[in-house]
Amino acid sequence: MAKNWRISSLSGALLAAYFIPAWTMIAFKIMVSPIHGLYDRPNISLALFVSDHLQLAGMATVRFAWLLALGRMTVVAFFAIFLVFITRASIRKSGGYNEALGMALAIGSVISFASMLMASQAGEAAALRMHAAELLMMLGTVIVMVLEPPAKKTADADATSGELSLQQT
Repeated sequence: MAKNWRISSLSGALLAAYFIPAWTMIAFKIMVSPIHGLYDRPNISLALFVSDHLQLAGMATVRFAWLLALGRMTVVAFFAIFLVFITRASIRKSGGYNEALGMALAIGSVISFASMLMASQAGEAAALRMHAAELLMMLGTVIVMVLEPPAKKTADADATSGELSLQQT
């Protein structure tokens, strides 16, 4: 059983344990009250950037908030799909979870990077640190996924060893 788990799947599961509840609560606050949710602590840098630099009207700000909530919920959905995939041993052995985890990390990294840039422009040091920490967590898992050898070799080796033991009996 311990041979089936890869470092990227464990790292992805830990990221999903953080991002699913955190980003879901943020997105639901935005969905319930777009302007109030946008000016909450996790999104304050984006709200200040949008209001100061882009000078959007009220309805355009609401649309921006809904788009941000949609992006965050998309990342949450991909992390949830990833968690479903790693519970199945056959998918986990073949590395079939990589696409869902990769999409979650790609979209989440773009959102965190953009939020970090907007926080630096707005002068929000606490928001800058939070978004930088989220970005570094996701980029660390991306690096692990890139440097980890392909999963098909280990799955093929397990299948070959199973066929050899069947042929010998």
